Order: sequence, then C-alpha cells, then structure tokens
Amino acid sequence: MNTTSPRAEERSFDTAHFRQALGQFATGVTIITTRLADGSFRGLTASSFNSVSLEPPLVLWSLSNGANSMPIFTGNSHYVINVLNAEQAHLAKKFATRGIDPWQGLEYELSRTGQPIIKGVSAWFECHNRSRYPEGDHVIFVGEVEFCAFSPSPPLIFHSGQFAGLG
Repeated sequence: MNTTSPRAEERSFDTAHFRQALGQFATGVTIITTRLADGSFRGLTASSFNSVSLEPPLVLWSLSNGANSMPIFTGNSHYVINVLNAEQAHLAKKFATRGIDPWQGLEYELSRTGQPIIKGVSAWFECHNRSRYPEGDHVIFVGEVEFCAFSPSPPLIFHSGQFAGLG
C-alpha cells in the first residue's frame, strides 16, 4: 500500500488563515498525562484526540515537534488521555500554561501502570505508547488502549479559540 503521495499544489492561504479555518471545527478537550522516571508527573492540554480502531482498541493525538515534553512522551511506555467535562475548562487552561505547576491541589489517582488519572473527568484511556508518526510540524501518537473508564457528563468543547460547554 502506498502511504505517501506527491506534494499538494501550492496553497493560496497563510498559517493564520488556516488556523482560523481549523478553529471552526469544534473538538473535545483532553489532558494527556504521564509519569517521569523520577516519579514526577507531566501533562498537557490537547484537542487533537480521535479514535482509530475498535479492534485492537487504538486512539491518536498529536504533539508539536517543538514541545518541551516531546522527549518525555516519545520515551515513555504509557500515558493516560483524560477527557474533560464542561466544568473543567480551568484545568485545560492550567495544563496549557507554562511556568506553573498544574498538579498543585489537583485530585488524581494512579492507573495500574502508575500514570495519573485526573479525578472527575468524563472518560480516561490508559494507553501503551504503540507508535509515532512524524508529519509536518507535529508527531502523531497512536496509543493502544489497555484500560478505560467513563462517567457520562456534558463535554468541554473548544471552538474558535474558546472553551464552552455543550447543552
């Protein structure tokens, strides 16, 4: 199977225009968490989450090549994708802000592999770091879900650069 194609034709828009167009697609919001070798935790806010396959159970998310946490997430064997509910926009902002400790005062529990699961999320997926695909200015992470749980609640939505609840 051919997995690459020739380059697309020259585009007639800039990065800012492309970002604004992408912002018209409403997404859910997640926090990806993992544990470092020294026992500390790392987490980041991501809206680039999607299902890939039911059998085997696979999900994906992406991370910018320039992210400080790239070596951590490429090197760790496991991570947890925490799906935020409508009341957790403050957590998304906290984990997206540099220079603060987002774990301060945060309630969490540990997965069977010792990864942090944020309490109160709508769903969480403990993933084996199955594969990574560099594309453009990001790396696409494919995780094989080893365990998941959910608690139905209204979702946190990100649209046009703003957080909102649904309903």
